[in-house]
Amino acid sequence: MEYERRLDVRLVLSVVAAGIMSFSGVVVETAMNVTFPTLMAEFHVGTSTVQWMTTSYLLVLAAIVPTSAWMSRRFPTRRVFLVAMVFYISGIACGACAQSFPMLLCGRILEGCGTGIALPLMFNIIQEQAPLQNMGTMMGVGSFVTAMAPAIGPSLGGWVAENLGWRWIFIGLLPVLAVALVMGATTIRQSHQTGPAPFDVAGWVTLVASFASLVFATSGAGERGWDSPDVIALLVAFVVLLALFLRRTRERARDGRAVLVSPNVFSRRGFSLSVLALVLVQFCVLGLSFLLPNYSQLVMGHGATEAGSILLPGCVVGALLAPLSGKMLDTLGARPPILVGSLCMLAANVLFLVTAGGAGLQTAGAMGIYVLFAFGQGLSIGNTMTNGLSFLPGSERPDGNAVINTLQQLSGAVGTSVVTTIVQASQSAAGGSQLSASTMAGTGNAYLVLVVVAAGVLVSQLGALSSPRKV
Repeated sequence: MEYERRLDVRLVLSVVAAGIMSFSGVVVETAMNVTFPTLMAEFHVGTSTVQWMTTSYLLVLAAIVPTSAWMSRRFPTRRVFLVAMVFYISGIACGACAQSFPMLLCGRILEGCGTGIALPLMFNIIQEQAPLQNMGTMMGVGSFVTAMAPAIGPSLGGWVAENLGWRWIFIGLLPVLAVALVMGATTIRQSHQTGPAPFDVAGWVTLVASFASLVFATSGAGERGWDSPDVIALLVAFVVLLALFLRRTRERARDGRAVLVSPNVFSRRGFSLSVLALVLVQFCVLGLSFLLPNYSQLVMGHGATEAGSILLPGCVVGALLAPLSGKMLDTLGARPPILVGSLCMLAANVLFLVTAGGAGLQTAGAMGIYVLFAFGQGLSIGNTMTNGLSFLPGSERPDGNAVINTLQQLSGAVGTSVVTTIVQASQSAAGGSQLSASTMAGTGNAYLVLVVVAAGVLVSQLGALSSPRKV
């Protein structure tokens, strides 16, 4: 019998329960980034070693998220949630008790496993159980849960590390996760049939190896440049392995055999263009999160606290706007909020480009422009996901969620590496002298790239919104 979609307290609580893990994962990531100097001193490790806190997390997400569609077909939703929670709480406890850097890293890997399962799970629950007339609002609620994390993480991490010690970043989350565990165990409902589902192990290994090559390439490019032979070799490996995975998937799907992700999702133009828009937005988001604090410190001469505060008002605005923008989609349709949001993001990047040529832009001005960007992001992210997934039949939406969440993670890593390399190239050309001027020039070049990317977002959205629907 078909599941009866209904919007009630139980659905909202199940979404929040799954979202808390995703929220916690990003909070820990952004909060721990602030503590890297402390960790380096305490555990006697260098910059390249401590960066594995981020790299290992991305690698685990790249490995786990693509399996979410198979998990949805194979296991009951509540069991998937409980397994994710066991991974995540184990990782948090491991981090809180860590007496060595390898132990801390092990905890981060366990957290990545939990987050990798939980992030697609939250949106799968919404897509399967929310009434169609409330889909935008519920997707906005899901986006709100995850969007608040970047706003809270850096400020929380800095304050906790300074006043209580970095271990309290983990300890403080344990009660929240305990509440989420009880909440999810008592509210998550099953809305689809599950059963035996073959798993394409060879395809999964090929895909993970491809994504790992990209993560290592982007990490190495920040230090050695994109023209480094090993970086080029890793990028070639990424392309070749990804091509092999896609070829294998198409062949297996044609023969009726098990595939990791249905290739049919990319046959729908509206979905593919929506995914492209989301990937490009994530590129901008992570690029700006590096450029603005870096510019504030090296060009404006501000301290770390003031530099970190530039992003906070915008992140809060974007997060609070997410549920409201979903309501706009439910009442006005996808076109108005998505196009207004895309135009705001493009305008913000143009303003950053125009003002990057001088040190006159102070913190308040940078905050204001970033609020404009975050306003556009809040209008478009959740609604783009909703609109893109609406092109897919219900049976393929878990595959669509897996694609979106995986590519967003990878795009963020690439975005950070690209803008970092551009700024570093300008600094290197100056030979270490005039750091402020060279950083200003490099930041201007990076903003030019972001303007092109933001224009690509707008073009992709226009294409998606005008695409025919086959569902």
